[in-house]
Amino acid sequence: MSALSKLRAVAVRPAPPTSKPRRAGAVALGAFLAFAGTSHLTFARQEFQAQVPDWVPLDEDAVVLLSGVAELSLGAELILLRKRRVPVGLAAAAFFIAIFPGNISQYVTHTDAFGLDSDRARLVRLFFQPLLVIWAMWSTGAWKALRGQEGRRR
Repeated sequence: MSALSKLRAVAVRPAPPTSKPRRAGAVALGAFLAFAGTSHLTFARQEFQAQVPDWVPLDEDAVVLLSGVAELSLGAELILLRKRRVPVGLAAAAFFIAIFPGNISQYVTHTDAFGLDSDRARLVRLFFQPLLVIWAMWSTGAWKALRGQEGRRR
């Protein structure tokens, strides 16, 4: 089975029961994303615009607005869609990977935003993005589903 076929198969199956810590993790991540999405659309719009790399062929404000809507959607889905949490977890992980170039650009171009006013602070931030991917995959059971262990509880 190809990787794409496996992703499709995992994404269409209803999620099996999950543990309370994973559910709490998904809700916490959903709340974090909902807050981030709200900040994209309101009070932190200019800060987020500073992170859009110059090579992105879209208007910076449009990128910030679109990513804010995506974060609000993912946040709400992580909180509300328990039976479809695996595809939502995959989507959240993909989103965190997709926005990573913005964080790299902020570091490479020495752009100050969100209180990250030194190269060291911007570099340290880069190490948190993989943790967000892991958090999304773990809390939704997507990691286990991809490995074919969705029937086993740990």
